[in-house]
Amino acid sequence: MQQGGGSETEVTWEDQQNINKFGRLNNRLHDLEDEIKFSKETNDNLEDASNELIITDEEVVRFQIGEVFAHVPKDEVEDRIEQMKEATSQKLEKLEEEKESVLAQMSELKKILYGKFKDSINLEED
Repeated sequence: MQQGGGSETEVTWEDQQNINKFGRLNNRLHDLEDEIKFSKETNDNLEDASNELIITDEEVVRFQIGEVFAHVPKDEVEDRIEQMKEATSQKLEKLEEEKESVLAQMSELKKILYGKFKDSINLEED
């Protein structure tokens, strides 16, 4: 491998495995960020739906189940929305934990790879 200064550093099998692992972790990080964004939007939408339900004075409301709307008692819809919010919050918490784990692993690999290859490797995103 040719470095910026002209000297050569040999890339070992272990180095290549670390570089590949960093790439996989980076891809997973992007996936997690997308999933976190979607979960936050879902949570916000559920919160909005819950607030709308509070101000309605109807006892039976339309509730979407899959691709159809069904007439469901307001109390049952409130319970379902609360369950959905709880499930989304738990999923969001797990995604955030996984993101922190991935970032920690990436940080360790950066130390190792930059320690060996210095400025001849770029692990930062533009």
